[in-house]
Amino acid sequence: MWTTWWLWPLVAVCTADFFREEAERIMKDSPVIDGHNDLPWQLLSMFNNQLQDARANLTTLADTHTNIPKLRAGFVGGQFWSVYTPCDTQDKDTVRRTLEQMDVVHRMCQMYPETFLYVTSSAGIRQAFQEGKVASLIGVEGGHSIDSSLGVLRALYQLGMRYLTLTHNCNTPWADNWLVDTGDSKPQSQGLSPFGQRVVKELNRLGVLIDLAHVSVATMKATLQLSRAPVIFSHSSAYSVCASRRNVPDDVLRLVKQTDSLVMVNFYNNYVSCTNKANLSQVADHLDHIKEVAGARAVGFGGDFDGVSRVPEGLEDVSKYPDLIAELLRRNWTEAEVRGALANNLLRVFEAVEQASNLTQAPEEEPIPRDELGGSCRTYYGYPSGASSLHHQRGFLLASLAPLVLCLCLL
Repeated sequence: MWTTWWLWPLVAVCTADFFREEAERIMKDSPVIDGHNDLPWQLLSMFNNQLQDARANLTTLADTHTNIPKLRAGFVGGQFWSVYTPCDTQDKDTVRRTLEQMDVVHRMCQMYPETFLYVTSSAGIRQAFQEGKVASLIGVEGGHSIDSSLGVLRALYQLGMRYLTLTHNCNTPWADNWLVDTGDSKPQSQGLSPFGQRVVKELNRLGVLIDLAHVSVATMKATLQLSRAPVIFSHSSAYSVCASRRNVPDDVLRLVKQTDSLVMVNFYNNYVSCTNKANLSQVADHLDHIKEVAGARAVGFGGDFDGVSRVPEGLEDVSKYPDLIAELLRRNWTEAEVRGALANNLLRVFEAVEQASNLTQAPEEEPIPRDELGGSCRTYYGYPSGASSLHHQRGFLLASLAPLVLCLCLL
């Protein structure tokens, strides 16, 4: 007995090495597709999108979760780069800010063609895999980026948007965000307004993935019931594991299963453990739970790297993905289930969205009602002017009568 006690630590080390080696073997031909990375926001915040600044070199970039060596070490083969504009841009310069962030993604891919391949389709992702490059797609984070305009939505599609997150941490005039469920926002649309329903239909028609991260439960359910194609949660986790309203409750996970949709697990500590600290094993707990409730086909990864301030121990940056895959293998996930979570589940959903699209169908045209729009600086060309004209007529009449009233008072 005393002669063999030292064997157990050695066995544990060898076992750990085995699972890590298996993870790398699988990831060499099934690299991870991550649903959400905020590196473009860091490029704006740190360098005002000036990629030729020597400090912005993505090969040597420091103080971020993401750079080219880390992507390579993490076997990241596909990335939805988040095009994010904060909620305080709503009804102001959100479209301009969104276009600038889309531009920086395009320029990033042009500047590092040996690493990034800009793509807009599932076939493009597969091509990038074959070329050993990071398939780079654009996800627009926040429905306020379309400024309640179907025309802007279509223009963003033409510029490469391949998912739209229906809300961020604020309501749009046509969809409610997750803070409605905490009581920090007031419901406006009870999920989706009639215009919000037209947005969903237009996204289906174009073949754009609908992203339900950040939305209220009512918005989740309304969209899952309305959409003709599967949807994604680009960076959300399981509510039953961590009771944050940013996560997906079990009744919605069952709808995810029914619709063959996808939940890409978020790594932000507060959504992983509901505290400021978390670890890799707790992230795996979310993956296990989603697999149990919604099925292995419903699991993906949406790390939220470079968009959050706290990440789990063991998942400090994008290079750590093989360690998470090793943990899933240690938990008896099959190789097919792991390959699904890495890439195949997202590819399946993306292909289904593409197949459900119909660009020959007439586009949605009915604009949002004028009285649902906000913003004091907005113009209203094209809207009926009756109500506005009547208001001005009443004002003119009152102004005209004022001198007469004053004269009568002086008599």
